[in-house]
Order: sequence, then structure tokens, then C-alpha cells
Amino acid sequence: MSVAKRHSGVIVPMVTPFTADGRIDRAMAERVTNYLVEAGCHPFVLGTTGEGASIQERERAELVSWTVQAAAGRAMVYAGISTNVLEDAADMARHYLELGADAVVAHPPSYYPITGDDMLRYFALLADRAGGPLVIYNIPVTTHLSIPLDVVEELSHHPNVVGLKDSESDLNRLEEAISRWSGRADFAHLTGWAAQSEYGLKLGSDGIVPSAGNVVPRWYRALYDAAITQDYATSHAIQKATDALSTLYVDHPTLGQSLAALKTMMAARGLCEPHMLPPLFRLIPRDEEAVRRRMERFDPEVIPTHAGRA
Repeated sequence: MSVAKRHSGVIVPMVTPFTADGRIDRAMAERVTNYLVEAGCHPFVLGTTGEGASIQERERAELVSWTVQAAAGRAMVYAGISTNVLEDAADMARHYLELGADAVVAHPPSYYPITGDDMLRYFALLADRAGGPLVIYNIPVTTHLSIPLDVVEELSHHPNVVGLKDSESDLNRLEEAISRWSGRADFAHLTGWAAQSEYGLKLGSDGIVPSAGNVVPRWYRALYDAAITQDYATSHAIQKATDALSTLYVDHPTLGQSLAALKTMMAARGLCEPHMLPPLFRLIPRDEEAVRRRMERFDPEVIPTHAGRA
């Protein structure tokens, strides 16, 4: 990492704990927040992993407020925006920033097929109205849209646009994006492709955004620290271990089932219950038990020190 930046480090897309009746479980949300912050990570609420698109707006705002209070200034808090309505997105951005979020994270509206020029105009309007730091979020697996890097480049000069969280699985794109912005003090690149966390950091990415960080935040913090100090033997060992752990949830047929498996892994750690919000549902008992059994191979408190150890 060639330039120290405010928006950097390990930013974990936090799961949202729910009760059996579908309400946000505040006590568990505070527990997860503390678990992440104490590991040296920054919580990112209301993202894809946090089922942000399924949560009512009133409860979204409550979760932002509770997370900010639990973090208590020890870490930065990022809050996701998920809506196809520009004015609603702007209202959310302003509200979450007023509640104490350090930045908001927004993907493009995805109901209508839109062009790169449409995305540029939309994000420029949102940045104008957000009232504070905005991270652009590229996640084609859910939006079915890929934000062109030239569009991001133009947006990167807006005073409120502070970074790109890129979750697109494309090595050429990853390399080009980092080469464009690694030297920019005012704009951060955040690698959202967890399997390429170490590679992205080697190239000069400013941070990583791994879903499995909910389960093993200390592993990812150690990976980050090793990579930026060029201790690549350590960072490579931890990357291999996180990849192995991640198979417990990413190897499911759908994104929704993967997220349910991740919640099952969290439940095995006593961090939250495996409840999901419709249209997503928890795994069937047999599959939950299989995930729990596989979790027994891993000790999240023991940071891998050489290849093959977890």
C-alpha cells in the first residue's frame, strides 16, 4: 500500500442477526460488532452479507445507530444503501451519516438495465445529495451490472466519492483498478473478492472486504498486516486457510444458501442465531448440522502460521 488512506484496512460486511420472529437482534448485533472491532476490523452493515435489501428502513436506521454506539469510535462504521429510488438513497445516506456512520456504500440501481453513462449520472446526483463520504459498490452478482472503470475514474474526482468496493471476480479488472488508484491519497480501492485478498493487497489495494471475516476477523486482520509489511509467507498461509474455511459456505448452489450457511457458522461460534429474512431462509437442519460438523476443523482464535494449518 503506497499511500496511507482513511478508508483502508479490513472492512467486514457484517451479518445482521435476527430473532425467530424476524426482528433485528440488538444484543447479538452489538456482540458481532464488538467481535469485529476487537479484532481490528471495521463493520460494514446493511451490505449483501447483511441482507440489507430485505430489511425495513426503520430497522436499517436502528442497526446503523446500534452499530455506531457499539463501535464507540474504536473503528469506522460503513452503512450500505440498497434501493432503486434516488431520493430514498440520498435520504438514507444523509440519515446514516447523521447517525454517525463514517461512510455510506451504494450499488447502482438495478431494476432497469442502464448504461455506463446512466450510472455516472446517477452516482453524481447521489454524491451531490449524500452530504458526506460515499463508496461506490460494484457487485454484478446481485445487480447484474458492472460499473465501468472509466465511470469510476470520473466519479473519483467528486469531493464526496471516497472509494470503490469492487466485488467483481475479474483479475484484469482488479489489476487495472489498483494500478489507477493505488497512488491516489483521496480515493481508496477496496477488494471485495475475498479469494484475492492477498493478491489485491500485494498490488496496492487499500483494504479488503471479506464475508468470512464475520467468523475469523483476526485471520483477515493478520493477513492484511502481513501483506502490507510484505510478509508474504504469512499472508499466503492465511489466505489459503481462509479459502478453506470459506468453502463451508460458498460451495452452496445459491447466494442465499451461502449466506444462510455463513449464519450457521456464526451460530456455531455463539455469535448469532441462523435466522434469515425472506426471501432468504435458513438451511434445512441436515445441512446446518453438516456445516457445524465441518466447522469443528477450524479454530478461529488460532491464526494460521504456515500453509495447510488452520
